Amino acid sequence: MQTQRIRVPKRAVHGVLLLDKPLGLSSNDALQKVKRLYRAEKAGHTGTLDPLATGLLPLCFGAATKFSQISLDADKRYEATLKLGITTRSGDAEGEVLLRRDVSVTPEQMRAACGRFTGEILQVPPMHSALKRDGRALYDYARAGIEVEREARRVTIHCIEILGGHDDAWTLDVRCSKGTYVRTLAEDIGEALGCGAHLSALRRTGSGPLTLAEALTLERLGEMTEAERDAALLAADTMLADWPAVRLDDEGAGRFLSGVRRRLPLADAPRVRVYGPQPEAFLGSGHISGGELISTRLLSPVEVQGLLHDRHERLERPTT
Repeated sequence: MQTQRIRVPKRAVHGVLLLDKPLGLSSNDALQKVKRLYRAEKAGHTGTLDPLATGLLPLCFGAATKFSQISLDADKRYEATLKLGITTRSGDAEGEVLLRRDVSVTPEQMRAACGRFTGEILQVPPMHSALKRDGRALYDYARAGIEVEREARRVTIHCIEILGGHDDAWTLDVRCSKGTYVRTLAEDIGEALGCGAHLSALRRTGSGPLTLAEALTLERLGEMTEAERDAALLAADTMLADWPAVRLDDEGAGRFLSGVRRRLPLADAPRVRVYGPQPEAFLGSGHISGGELISTRLLSPVEVQGLLHDRHERLERPTT
């Protein structure tokens, strides 16, 4: 006799969850686990974090998924641990060892090497990456023993600080633009030091204005009640928190949601977050050009009401 599979009813969930992704789990696998916990109808992550990396992975639910690209495009911050003297095929600790060299590095030499890669630089994407070539990820070619030509990409390393280290192990705080390959940076720093290196550990600590401070682990989420998990969600406009805010009256809000441009006595701005007359009535994103407010990404009236309802529910829910 076959057992009938029970279908778990899904529900509309809106907001942003800051997940502290564990080691060994892909971004999509982490997303699916969290999505099941929330019974969410719609969810997405904000860019791939390598299975060998841990740390901040913002997950978007419902209306917030419309703004996931903002986090994807944002600057990132990492805590990177370099193992000097050993070069591997993949640039990380799991790859085949290609070369071993003696290590004799002082803090001054490490600072000088890091300084060489601060600012705008060119990086050749590693073969062990999710970047696609002819519809196939580079790591698929790498696993088959095939190396393909990759074009160098321009990225920006805003700052590299030495958090600690000695001999052949050093930990760096790296602030960089999107698309930066930290394992490539580790290899380049190793070559600049003359001893080679690979990335032995990587932890993302920031994405735009978001940090690990409010991030939760999968284990902690699993221990929570559904109400507690809902309370852990941040507002859908969290990823726009550092953008200027524009507030509209009822008429203006209606026109904005209809995609109608509105002239405002405001200075031009490339990015703004827009609200209705209620403080938490987030309507979407836009920009101001020539004194006109022009929509970029809009929420539907249903989504706006859903966000207001979710906020009301959280405020009304008794604290334990």
